[in-house]
Amino acid sequence: MVDVVLAPSRPLEAGSDVPGRVALVQGGSAANTARWLARLGARTSLVAAVGRDASGRALVKAIRSDGVTPHVSRIAGSRTGRIGVLVVPGGERSFVQDRGAAELLAPGELQPAWFSGADAVHLPVYSLLGTLGEAGRRAIQLGRAADAAISVDLASIAPLLAGGRRAARALIGAVAPDLLFATAGEAEALLGSGRVDGLIEFASIAVVKRGAKGATVLARDGAETLRFEAATEALGAADTTGAGDAFDAGFLVGWLTARAAGRSRSAALHRAVLAGHRAAARQLSTPRAELVIG
Repeated sequence: MVDVVLAPSRPLEAGSDVPGRVALVQGGSAANTARWLARLGARTSLVAAVGRDASGRALVKAIRSDGVTPHVSRIAGSRTGRIGVLVVPGGERSFVQDRGAAELLAPGELQPAWFSGADAVHLPVYSLLGTLGEAGRRAIQLGRAADAAISVDLASIAPLLAGGRRAARALIGAVAPDLLFATAGEAEALLGSGRVDGLIEFASIAVVKRGAKGATVLARDGAETLRFEAATEALGAADTTGAGDAFDAGFLVGWLTARAAGRSRSAALHRAVLAGHRAAARQLSTPRAELVIG
């Protein structure tokens, strides 16, 4: 996806204009996570779809330069997806989606060889919704066949809850991910309560991202649930876009590395959440490069 970032330097004025920054940058939750996985040393592939246009070519070139192997379908007659990102002073964001070709990835295009040897398959919840959902479920099927862990990020609660809370809970329950990432707001909206502990009903490990307040980690251990809080340092940022995706990447790399090293479940989770915070901090402190189109 192409992020069209609008960052006014002061509050908007109805019927007038204000100074600020307008930028075209690499976007898309899955692509953001893939980019950070590669930066953290993981061998990473991105499965996606773009249009047969200059934006699509630029995105594929950019993700390849990040060290990610692109398995990207180019869809004729549909333009590359765009997301309008309005960043208000203080860093909070609102989005307008025009997903375009991103929705048109067909399940038959996914190849088992892409998933062979994978340690994990990560999907933002967008990949489980609408017509793209069939490809997302095929990716999970191929990942399970390769004995890969399945990781899901709730990403944005409004699309997930479009069909109601019961349907959303059924969808996540059917996927039964090994790892589930969510912000506190997303967790509370899905569960219908202020208690995020219920996320452990849906996954073996659930991570609640709380921004500057750190994270809550939940993990099933037999009949008991392990729960701990991980603090982080507060960072000022003009644009927090992508920080959650970077956290997912850091957590996954930290968790997989610790697990491969034979660390205990508790030690692996502590290592993973710290790695997630470090990756998110790097995202917040790294300016997002302009996407070169043309």
